[in-house]
Amino acid sequence: MNILLVHQNFPGQFKHLAPVLGASPRHRVVGFTMGKPPAIAGVQMVSYQPGRGNAPQVHPWVSDLEAKVIRGEVAMKAARKMRDEHGFVPDVIYAHPGWGESLFLKEVWPQARLLIYAEWYYPLQGADTGFDPEFQTADVASICRLRMKNAHNLLTMEMADAAVSPTHWQRSTHPVWFRDRIQVVHDGVDTQAIRPCAGLPPLQLGIPADADCGIEAGEITLTQGEEIITFVNRNLEPYRGYHIFLRALPALLRRRPRARVVVVGGNETSYGAKPAQGSWKQQFLEEVRSDIELSRVHFVGKIPYPSFLALMQMSTVHIYLTYPFVLSWSLIEAMACGAAIVASDTAPVREVVTDRETGRLVDFFSVAALTETVCELLDDPAQRARLGRNARQTAVDYYDLKTCCLPRQLKLVQDL
Repeated sequence: MNILLVHQNFPGQFKHLAPVLGASPRHRVVGFTMGKPPAIAGVQMVSYQPGRGNAPQVHPWVSDLEAKVIRGEVAMKAARKMRDEHGFVPDVIYAHPGWGESLFLKEVWPQARLLIYAEWYYPLQGADTGFDPEFQTADVASICRLRMKNAHNLLTMEMADAAVSPTHWQRSTHPVWFRDRIQVVHDGVDTQAIRPCAGLPPLQLGIPADADCGIEAGEITLTQGEEIITFVNRNLEPYRGYHIFLRALPALLRRRPRARVVVVGGNETSYGAKPAQGSWKQQFLEEVRSDIELSRVHFVGKIPYPSFLALMQMSTVHIYLTYPFVLSWSLIEAMACGAAIVASDTAPVREVVTDRETGRLVDFFSVAALTETVCELLDDPAQRARLGRNARQTAVDYYDLKTCCLPRQLKLVQDL
């Protein structure tokens, strides 16, 4: 079987699937991506690069669609070259459609069966839009622009033979007429490799300099058994509750004089609007700086994956907050490590974490509830241990890569 895997930042959600497909002598696998492709055994990589950006005078409501059409056009031309010059004709195209690459691939290969990764459809209400009035508006113009952001999704869904969503809630954001084509299969975590570990050696983490935040470069050493509160995002921003977390720190640090807080994440913006100036990290740190003991709050930036896992294994309480939006891999990984989790009572988190069984859920906006619940867990080792055991069991039973998720992913591709 000839299989084309399409992701703007390859391998993305295909990081486990691509090498397994590539290792099979039954398949010829091509990875299609923008920019410099990674090397994956058994996967032939093809890249494309847009030759231009958006036109300066394009209507703002369609600027997002234009960017995706630009990528879709150049991807189509690269696909046509694969077909005409190299004779590659895929039986199955498995694409993440979020950046537009898959818009015109069926024009090149009309007989190919198209499977899409249905990660997110922009709901006009009931999800992230207007959820946080401090940073979002739900005025008519914003809703109109959001509706246009779904144009490429609708065009791709019309062509798709099948789709995959990682959670039931993310599936539910898609139009009713398309949901029957979506199967819910999480990307999966390797729970044999990601697991609790007693007797860890001290963990050393670097602190990158951040002149805007007044943070000098340095290094910290963490020891298992310390009171360690962790917070992890790709980037520190409101969509992932960074502002709520920071606002809880003054009371948390006063009530827990021995606690150390480790904050993992970059200074950019992954989701939502960028701040008017500087970074979200800087903006909310300035809001609480005078009320916290900054020597016990460690901003370690983006860290290597093994260090992240060791940190989750050491974490006394791990905090995960999010708008109703896509679920972070880091939450399932923290559960697999047996971490005691305090999370926001938002979709799709409540699909994964059951309050008082596999973690604790709190109102996203309640700084007081977050503070109180974290302190309660820090005072209760037995509750932490029970929640951590149950969280790991949930990860093993429903999100394990090798026994649950990867076999279902392979079956979807091979049976399409």
